[in-house]
Amino acid sequence: MPVLVLCKIKILIDCRVTIDLKEASTVHKNNESIQLDKELLEGYVQSLGVDVVKQMFTLYSQQVTIYLDDIESSLVNDSAQLWQEHCHKMKGAAGSVGLKALHARLKLMERTTADASDKVRQLADLKTHNKQAITDFSDWLIYI
Repeated sequence: MPVLVLCKIKILIDCRVTIDLKEASTVHKNNESIQLDKELLEGYVQSLGVDVVKQMFTLYSQQVTIYLDDIESSLVNDSAQLWQEHCHKMKGAAGSVGLKALHARLKLMERTTADASDKVRQLADLKTHNKQAITDFSDWLIYI
């Protein structure tokens, strides 16, 4: 019986990945709403102002290179603990600027027990996802 349950869970996970890939190929506006926590960001704009939100985004854009380099360094050093710590830091930064899909990805990455080759793939996917999230945030800033 537990094997059957695990199979159902695996199918659901595989289906979710398929949905994510389809969502990623939808119209940019739909992708933006998937990527960004607009409720959080609009709250920031109302309480802090547009200029502060732009500064937050600029700081994230500058710092993310360090976060990604640190995650990559944890692979080179073959340190699961550093991988977890660096994913955790980037997760917090992504969440604080409303990059909700990136935050969710990092939440999974931080807890992974995958081997080094899978982590290399995860990091490559993270870099791609981060570029898209930054583009979506930047596009959102234009319209506020």
